[in-house]
Amino acid sequence: MNFTFASFYQFLVLDNLVDLQTQFLQWCHENQIKGTILIAKEGINANIVGKKNNIEIVINNIKKTLNYQALEIKYCLVEKIPFEKMKVKIKPEIITFGIPEANPNIQVGTYVKSKDWNNLISLSDVKVIDTRNEYEVKIGTFKNAENPHIHSFREFNEYIEQNLNPEKQEKVALFCTGGIRCEKVTALMLSKGFKEVYHLEGGILKYLQEIPPEESLWEGECFVFDERVAVKHGLEKGTYELCPETGEPISK
Repeated sequence: MNFTFASFYQFLVLDNLVDLQTQFLQWCHENQIKGTILIAKEGINANIVGKKNNIEIVINNIKKTLNYQALEIKYCLVEKIPFEKMKVKIKPEIITFGIPEANPNIQVGTYVKSKDWNNLISLSDVKVIDTRNEYEVKIGTFKNAENPHIHSFREFNEYIEQNLNPEKQEKVALFCTGGIRCEKVTALMLSKGFKEVYHLEGGILKYLQEIPPEESLWEGECFVFDERVAVKHGLEKGTYELCPETGEPISK
C-alpha cells in the first residue's frame, strides 16, 4: 500500500497556540496520521503521512482554522510511513535561527519558480549559495553553488558577516531543502541592506519534482529529514542511509 507524504510550511502570525496544538493533534489521531507539526507565533511547519483522503481532511481543517487557503503542499507517495507517532509541538520558531531581524512576516526575498531557476543561477553576476549544513551539501547541491561550510543553521549569520557584503554582492540566489530556511535568510539579508536577494520557491524538493533530469542543474541527491534519508529527481528514494554511529547520511 502507498501512503501520501505531505510537507508544508507558512509564515503567518498565529495566536492561541495551545488550542491549535490540541485541534491538530485530535484531527491527526482521528485520521491515523503520523509525523510532526511545529507551530510558533511566526507560523507552521509540517511533515505528515497517511492515507490520501485522510491527509486531505487534516490539511483542509488546518487551512480553515488558520484562515489561510493558499498553503502550498508538497506531496509524494511512500511505501511505508516514515514516522513512529504523531507530534504537534509548540516552539519559539518553526525553524530555529535565533535572530529577531530574520522575520519573513515583515519582509522576504524574491521568490523564483523552478522553471526560472536555471536561468537565474547561470548568470555571471549572481552569487549562488546553499544555505544547508555541511553533511547535506556533501551528498548533493546545485552546479557551481557555494558551500558555506556550516554545521548548524544558526551559523549562517556568521557566514554572511564574514563572506558577504551588501555593497559588493548585488545579486544573491539562495536555496534550501523545502524553502523555509531561505525565508529566514532572505529576511535577514534584506535587514542588513542587501538589495537583490532571490530564493528558490518550494526549495530543492519542488525543483526535483518539476524539472526533468536532462534539464537539471542539480548534482547528486537531496537529504530529507525522515526515514527516506535522501531523494532523487521525481522525489524517488535515494541511495543513502543514516550511519548508526554518527547519524549522518552514508552511501554504499
